[in-house]
Amino acid sequence: MGLRTQPSQRQKRLGQELRKLREAAGLTTAEAGRRVGLGQAHVSHIEAGRTACPEERLRALTKTYGCRNATLVEVLVAMTNATGKGWWTAYLSLLGDRARDLAELEATTTAFRSFQWLYVPGLLQTPDYMRALFSTWSHETPPDIIDQYVDFRLQRQQVLSREPLPNLHAVIHEAAFHMHFVDRKIMRDQLAHLEEVSHLPNVNIQLLPFKVERHPATPGAPFTIYDAAAPELRTVYVEQPITPLFLGDPEPVGQFTSDFARMSSVSLAPLRSQESHEGSSLGLLQYLRYVL
Repeated sequence: MGLRTQPSQRQKRLGQELRKLREAAGLTTAEAGRRVGLGQAHVSHIEAGRTACPEERLRALTKTYGCRNATLVEVLVAMTNATGKGWWTAYLSLLGDRARDLAELEATTTAFRSFQWLYVPGLLQTPDYMRALFSTWSHETPPDIIDQYVDFRLQRQQVLSREPLPNLHAVIHEAAFHMHFVDRKIMRDQLAHLEEVSHLPNVNIQLLPFKVERHPATPGAPFTIYDAAAPELRTVYVEQPITPLFLGDPEPVGQFTSDFARMSSVSLAPLRSQESHEGSSLGLLQYLRYVL
């Protein structure tokens, strides 16, 4: 079998984690290969995600590297045994590899932390809100294609009702609700939907108002932190116009985690608290529904 020319995000991340374990053990690719009966090039291809690493080989490598983290090993085994196929496969010809990588990552996530300042997070959008976004992004996109975009996003939202329930904590800047590319009725319905889903036990929504009393030092791009069963596999997805980034190294993950905690701390009380005074997310949401 030939080498992969476009490994998936899961395949690349698996290789990256094996490389981290090897480097922590102080071994070169050649030394690691000799200990498990592989050539140096083969180990390098595994670490780059260009070739598969069967479960037996993976367990041999992690044992060679002295990894005693059983949870991490089992998650890596699940990653190497995954086929990459799921409900999202039907959409790949239309949406491409990025959609596959995002859907596959969400399927194994234990918790989401999302910050948005321009849009409502995709997992919380109504179908009409989605259509408004997709239509304004490209006025030439045929309606049937937009319907498929909407269907894909609605399928992604099903992750919030799977067992065990993953937690979603979203911080949404007030600016997202003042964008005129979505008409007023759609936006009011979207606000009502946010209030409704905030009652779910695994959904926590906070609004970050214009009149925040402390500067939150928001990052320059929206992002989502995806937690995993093994903390070492936590991933940050940074939304960018050309090429969104999947970050897994400890330093950027730690920075975005701190950024999110800071923004949450200066945001209003969560919608689920049902506090309706001016200094709460529910109070701001109700005000927005009135003025829009």
